[in-house]
Amino acid sequence: MNERIQWTSLYFLGENEHSCLPQAYRKRHTLGCSRSAEADRTGYVGNEKNINMKRTTIILFLLGLSIFEVQAQTVPNPNTAQWWSSPGIIGTALLIAIVSFVAIIIIGSRLSTLIQHLQKKTESKNKESLKSELINLEAEELDLILEKRKAAKTYSLTGKELTGPNSIDDGRGLVTKITHDPENPFVDEKMRETLRLETPEALRNLLIWYLGAAVFWLVFGTLVGQYVGMKFIWPEMDQSAWLSFGRLRPVHTNTVFWGWASLAMVGLGYFVISRTSNTSIFSYTVAKVAWYLMNSAVLVGNILLMSGVNNGGGEYREYIWPVALLFALGLILTCYNFYKTVADRKISEIYISNWYLMGGLMWTITLVVIGYLPSYQDGLGETVIQGYYMHQGVGMWFMTFTLGLVYYYLPTALNKPIYSYSLGVLAFWTQMLFYTLIGTHHFVFSPLPWWLQTVAIVFSVGMFIPVLAGTTNFLMTMKGSWSAISKSYVLPFFLVGVVFYFVGSTQGSLQAFRLTNFIWHFTDFNVAHSHMTMYGIITFLLWACMYSIVPKVTGNEPPGLGVGIHFWMAFVGLFAYMISLMAGGTLRGLSWIEGEPFIQSVVLMQPYWVWRAIGGSLMFVSHLVFAYNFYEMAKKDKRPPVRPTTPFSSAQA
Repeated sequence: MNERIQWTSLYFLGENEHSCLPQAYRKRHTLGCSRSAEADRTGYVGNEKNINMKRTTIILFLLGLSIFEVQAQTVPNPNTAQWWSSPGIIGTALLIAIVSFVAIIIIGSRLSTLIQHLQKKTESKNKESLKSELINLEAEELDLILEKRKAAKTYSLTGKELTGPNSIDDGRGLVTKITHDPENPFVDEKMRETLRLETPEALRNLLIWYLGAAVFWLVFGTLVGQYVGMKFIWPEMDQSAWLSFGRLRPVHTNTVFWGWASLAMVGLGYFVISRTSNTSIFSYTVAKVAWYLMNSAVLVGNILLMSGVNNGGGEYREYIWPVALLFALGLILTCYNFYKTVADRKISEIYISNWYLMGGLMWTITLVVIGYLPSYQDGLGETVIQGYYMHQGVGMWFMTFTLGLVYYYLPTALNKPIYSYSLGVLAFWTQMLFYTLIGTHHFVFSPLPWWLQTVAIVFSVGMFIPVLAGTTNFLMTMKGSWSAISKSYVLPFFLVGVVFYFVGSTQGSLQAFRLTNFIWHFTDFNVAHSHMTMYGIITFLLWACMYSIVPKVTGNEPPGLGVGIHFWMAFVGLFAYMISLMAGGTLRGLSWIEGEPFIQSVVLMQPYWVWRAIGGSLMFVSHLVFAYNFYEMAKKDKRPPVRPTTPFSSAQA
């Protein structure tokens, strides 16, 4: 091709550059300058041939250029000699530091509360001790003590203790905190939520149905995941084909995707769509039919997967098409129900949450159709569709829908409006724009066209815009309520979910860079990243929403100790799981680059897989605690049922 490009360039040389042309070409060009008629005719024909030759050469040049552009890889593999200094590696390390910092803040607030509690107990004991001593004192001694206490109570500061030429001395220990802003909103305290919402019984039951099924699938799906994780340590645990890794792994992923997260999102979405529209759900019958369809899809799909019947190698779409059709019908009915409820709203505005909920449903219906139509899924087309389906499923279904839930449940949990409606709209449209073309960043250095890989990387960087907009919106909404972290069982879940939204999404963009992709892809690092997003973002935010709304609807608070155990076991377990696989995945990728035997990288991962099992065990036990907490929240309220005259007293948005 280089020779073709070089010869083509000869036709674009200037008049003074003919000397560099081949001898035969210069001779033919000189003969064309004869003034005779015959020479003119010959020259005309020759010029016409030259023009045709030029056109042909240009066409060949453009054709060669296009072939060059669609090649899978046009540059050498990246140099990994100083991999630790690349922006992607440094950025990922900083993001992990952010998560660690948030963990320190939460732990510090909890320790502060514990210390205050211990101090109160100590003061109480001192008072009791003082009482016992006073009983044995003489009257003169008692009068002297009372005079000292009276003088201490009337003592007041002069206002100059911390000013003047003298050194600062607070000998009495009276000053505990100094601030120049007495209206500092960061010291506002949020008390325990006591609000009870008047909710129609049909909506309450629908909410419990969806969330109850989601909790069941969470426990079952992560039980399978725990068993699969143990196989990394003891691969000979069983000899049954039904329990083999290749069959159980898709059971785990599809159950937590379509069983746990999807049903929890839809159930929480029904409450949001009704509340923000100030009207009743269009059809509870349609909602129940969709519930049966989606649960049937997960149940039948898992049985088929364990028996060896699947859709091939398509990750997250291992269910065969009849099973996927059941789930798709459930989504279509849900989308129709949501749309009709919003259309029948009693207020003029459409709240920002409904943008995300409706957008997520419509995108996912489109996604399922594209992911299962077989006509264009041959060869590399299958790879392109797999990248599209895999990433769109996470970004346009789980992420989009869950963010819509947060735009409602976070402000209501804090009893304040969302910080900025405009930021929410910006995040929505930029998410729609950038997320649609980033799936191919999972196939960098593959046989796919190089330009398509580059587009995926560029759009992955573009995801900084919606992520930064959404994170800013949520954190600014939380501003002024940070002290509630030590008093609320809801806010820590929201805080962890929002922080992981920024950290996980940003880390995904950094991982799309070619160098980081070259080191990390196809290693255990990808498993860590997927849990950072689907667990750290989606699951923690869903837990926050459930802890926020279910007590308000049922009137039953979860046990405080149970919520604390759930939060810390899930958070610490995720942290151990994530860090161990990130470290091990990095070393494994470098081992592959060095050309070491594959089995050596397997041996290398053994200690990291042990920590993976430890983290996974903590996470699974936390799910059992969460299931108990949900039962305590969802059990039948013993109070007389509320019969509101209207669907809702007011729209809460």
